[in-house]
Amino acid sequence: MRRSGADPQVVIGMDTRESGPWIAAEVAGGLAASQVGVKFAGVTTTPGIAYLARTGPFGAGVMISASHNPYQDNGIKLIGHNGYKLPDDLEEELETGIFSTLSDGGANPTPASLKVDDQLDRSYIDYLASTLPGGLQGLHIAVDCANGSASALAPELLERLGARVYALHHSPDGRNINLNCGSLHLENLREAVLARGADAGVAFDGDADRALFAGSSGKLVDGDGVLLLVARWLKQQGRLANGSASPVVVATVMSNLGLERALHKHGIKMLRTPVGDKYVLEEMLRRDARLGGEQSGHIIFRDYATTGDGMLTALRVFEVLLAERATLDALTSELEVFPQRLVNVRIRERKPLDQLPRVAAEIRAAESSFGDSGRVLVRFSGTEPLARVMVEGPDLDKVEAFANRIAAQIKADLGE
Repeated sequence: MRRSGADPQVVIGMDTRESGPWIAAEVAGGLAASQVGVKFAGVTTTPGIAYLARTGPFGAGVMISASHNPYQDNGIKLIGHNGYKLPDDLEEELETGIFSTLSDGGANPTPASLKVDDQLDRSYIDYLASTLPGGLQGLHIAVDCANGSASALAPELLERLGARVYALHHSPDGRNINLNCGSLHLENLREAVLARGADAGVAFDGDADRALFAGSSGKLVDGDGVLLLVARWLKQQGRLANGSASPVVVATVMSNLGLERALHKHGIKMLRTPVGDKYVLEEMLRRDARLGGEQSGHIIFRDYATTGDGMLTALRVFEVLLAERATLDALTSELEVFPQRLVNVRIRERKPLDQLPRVAAEIRAAESSFGDSGRVLVRFSGTEPLARVMVEGPDLDKVEAFANRIAAQIKADLGE
């Protein structure tokens, strides 16, 4: 953690949950007991901490947030000096050390008294603004801040760039983060866009590393729509691939088949990873891809950032909207969203699918029926005793029928 012979420092940020200041003080106290200095950004975004860790005099960053979860939950995200989240093996090593210290009756450090350094957020917002020198003049934007990390920062950034902003859910009280607002409740954004006659709207999650959108007609645009419109634009600008490399976009197994087909029309190959932004990023690094993301709105622009960044995503989307002089509806019109059915089945145990011949037979039947026009995905949750069944295809009735058949067979073979 020590850099250039200087005393090691860590930057700490948090979202708006009432438990954030207490956790931040405890973390800072523990760091101080180990002779590690702390700078406190106060309420900021997860990508903001990643930016500060990467560009500032810090050995690491700590973000205190539970993202899109309710206020009662909280957690700690660790980010290295390179701006990337720590790899699993290093997190496990740290966790082992923590539990070992606790079991040995280790020291109980005194919580630190923290003062917010306003310059930290300022440098992050300055950076984001610098990525769009042309500004956003002429745009009227509705912004749902989820009563979270973006509550002050997003309206300030967009107004600074010249947009006319209508902000909603930007008055956090410690307990209203994500409460019937933000990216999990897009009906609020749609209503605001329509009522205000806005050109577009954007909704963030609690720590603002994701963004979802609404067009002027009220049409909702998820991460698949964002990947399409931005990938097409970047390819036109010659910025989607490096050198002679073929243009690719990295998505997950949950991205709609319609996205894959739309990208293919533009000569862009879509690669799929397991669900999770870390898997997307790993594949992007392997392929030297410039763009990747998830249907949930977690979009990674490697030319600008090391993590998904909701405010950065908003700037890129609005940049395309202005450059093309088009609406979000028009920019995503060629994305034919195939009907998709998701079914969760509670299970008593996990078994490989090849040991479940009746389940495998149902999957093969669905795949055979759809051919190249559909997809079937069955996976086990990594955190809950659930099997997740996803079926996608052009015919909703057939999609639902096969999803229910596969789920029923899993329940018969593995259900509680």
